[in-house]
Amino acid sequence: MLELHKVHSYYGNIQALKGVSLKINEGEIISLIGANGAGKSTTLMSVCGIVSPRSGKISFEGRSIHQLPADQIVTLGISQVPEGRHIFPHLSVRENLDMGAFLRTDKDGIKRDLDYVFSLFPILAERSGQAGGNLSGGEQQMLAMSRALMARPKLLLLDEPSMGLAPLIIQQIFDIIKKINQEQNTTIFLVEQNAYQALQISDRGYVIENGHITLAQDASELMQNPAVQKAYLGI
Repeated sequence: MLELHKVHSYYGNIQALKGVSLKINEGEIISLIGANGAGKSTTLMSVCGIVSPRSGKISFEGRSIHQLPADQIVTLGISQVPEGRHIFPHLSVRENLDMGAFLRTDKDGIKRDLDYVFSLFPILAERSGQAGGNLSGGEQQMLAMSRALMARPKLLLLDEPSMGLAPLIIQQIFDIIKKINQEQNTTIFLVEQNAYQALQISDRGYVIENGHITLAQDASELMQNPAVQKAYLGI
């Protein structure tokens, strides 16, 4: 479904990705783990068109997308939940969700997806008229995920969904990620500092260090890899 081939991305003169190559198949949950500053978020930003690769290729369902603007990438079926949520704090919960469906015109489908995200996160239905900025951190993460789902993505990019959340909420978020993958057949590309939780729900994983992919294995194999255990799993 998604392939990155020797992608080099920069912020000004600072190179963040140094020849990143990876593949994601339809229906998978893939984790990208690594230390702060390793290039995890830049990889997602390069996929969704926020950062334009200086060289290399990104293709989605066989189509080259690395030169497309972000809005066109969304229409192809890729949505991102950014690090730090970035909801619209002054808009209501319902208005935030409407923004997720901004590029859609299928009213019946939008209504079905709205009902679906409210079934995943009932608290959002209860607070649909409340300003997004007044929600707790966990509720804002639920809203950010739901807003992305309202675009009806084939591929969902999740950037640090557990950041700053209580352990009970983290477990709920990861359970929902697995549920979205299974019920909606949504392919998921997950960037996460909590490597243990991420690999537990993933099919495969990649390790990125200093802008380079250094490991690519089944998630179960990565969890048993001594180097990964020491660096990322605290074992």
